[in-house]
Amino acid sequence: MKITGSQRKLYLLALALLMVAVALVCAWTLWGGWEAASDALVEPSPDAGVEATPVPPADADGVSAATPSAEPESTTPTMSTVVYYQDNYGYLVPVMRNVAYQDGIAKATLQMMVQSPENDMNAARLGLRTVLPEGTTFDLDIHDGLARIDLSEQVLELPDAAAESNMVSAIVQALTEFDSVERVEFLVGGQKREKLTHGTDISQSFTRGELNLETAAGVGDGLEPVMLYFPCESGSVVVPVTRMVYSDADVNTAVLELAKGPGAQSALEAALPQGCGLIGVDVVDGVARVNFTEEFADLVQNSDGGRLALKALVLTCTQFDGVDSVEILVEGEPYDPGEGTLAVPSFANVASEIENAYIQTQASMIFDYE
Repeated sequence: MKITGSQRKLYLLALALLMVAVALVCAWTLWGGWEAASDALVEPSPDAGVEATPVPPADADGVSAATPSAEPESTTPTMSTVVYYQDNYGYLVPVMRNVAYQDGIAKATLQMMVQSPENDMNAARLGLRTVLPEGTTFDLDIHDGLARIDLSEQVLELPDAAAESNMVSAIVQALTEFDSVERVEFLVGGQKREKLTHGTDISQSFTRGELNLETAAGVGDGLEPVMLYFPCESGSVVVPVTRMVYSDADVNTAVLELAKGPGAQSALEAALPQGCGLIGVDVVDGVARVNFTEEFADLVQNSDGGRLALKALVLTCTQFDGVDSVEILVEGEPYDPGEGTLAVPSFANVASEIENAYIQTQASMIFDYE
């Protein structure tokens, strides 16, 4: 990546501000506040994929909430939840976070998606942004699979239809991560509305939909949805994208589509090197053996050695039943991309794993003059 002197100064300033903010947070932690809670963090353990969320017993909202870990009396138990943010181009990004164990985890999850100094800082450390406008409050009632959310009138002040649609989709995705929520209904200021300010229809209840759908085409007419994962331009997270295909929605089709890269108008990064072709995919005893052309070896030239791209490949493959792991061949010969690079992630994006990656990526961009 080539950058100008002025861009380099802006990058340096942004990185310096981010690092100062992180240092302040760490200093505050050392003096008290989060010290006990930080010792209690535990790694989540759902299967890989956007749909894979821990399923615990019901909490006070009637929503599944994670069972607290057995911890010493001096520590605070934590639970995992999936928060939906957006990147700078409007793609919704699911991130698994550990929070202190509490009743009403569904409402707490949505509160982390509201713009505020604390929430915005947490999102910025991942290279992402919050989706609900500042000052938004809400009431949440869950019964018989229906989550009815009553939003305050701040949601009527969003700047455009795209922001409205992202907010609605993020809320629906976050709530339907819980097994006890099948449908989501919206109220604003205690009243049922047909549309939001810029025309977003909220007249009917919503079920979980296709995330980051590339086109407006429906599933009909022989089209099938397939989930692909591409690295975000921030260099720290992978973004799930739904592409409609005429082929069977299986692992062969998914890897072939992944090799084609993101859509022409997309700001996402390609997971595979330019010119890399797919020779074939064979699944034997739960292992997807993916055979690429020789261009695949260029992956190591990525700034992170291709680790994020390999993560996108593994997630794309292991979303399918019967695929538990991935092996790579190049022109039919076994290829070793490095230790741990083909491990199946516990979730697409885990906050504790990607915060440092974001800072490192931004630093490398500043000093990359080639």
